[in-house]
Amino acid sequence: MSNEHPTAVIVMGVSGAGKSSVGERLAAKLGCEFVEGDRLHPASNVEKMAKGIPLIDDDRWPWLDLVGQELAASIEKGASLVLSCSALKRVYRDRLRKAAEGKLRFVFLKGTPALLEIRMGERTGHFMPLALLQTQLATLETPEGEEGVVTVDIDADLEKIVEAAYEGLKMQPM
Repeated sequence: MSNEHPTAVIVMGVSGAGKSSVGERLAAKLGCEFVEGDRLHPASNVEKMAKGIPLIDDDRWPWLDLVGQELAASIEKGASLVLSCSALKRVYRDRLRKAAEGKLRFVFLKGTPALLEIRMGERTGHFMPLALLQTQLATLETPEGEEGVVTVDIDADLEKIVEAAYEGLKMQPM
């Protein structure tokens, strides 16, 4: 990716998949900014999730609009961007694609429920409790097979995951 043809990449998946860790390193490898999508959640969403209450679509729309604004602003100024966002449903991804004027690719971090539970159990200082993992898995509409999506298995060390994402993006036409 170069700034001649700015693009945006969303590192997506359920909680515990490694979106932030992969996103930060992928952005560094691509030489662009990283935005942590969880930081764009309204306080009311964070409060609900911290209490173990799953978000519904009406909770997610304002957050997704903020994510879309980040994507659009980056593209408008001619800069590439990597952003973490769960993007669990096709309708969410399509909304984000529209905000990015089609200049958007996704890296889907895919893992087994058992591996995701282990990873969430090892995290500290995150508002998302392990109890919400099952609701996220139930909500997830896998993006595999959608145009512009790179699927990366997370059953590897972080550097291998980042490298697989990077190589997969190079193979995706924009």
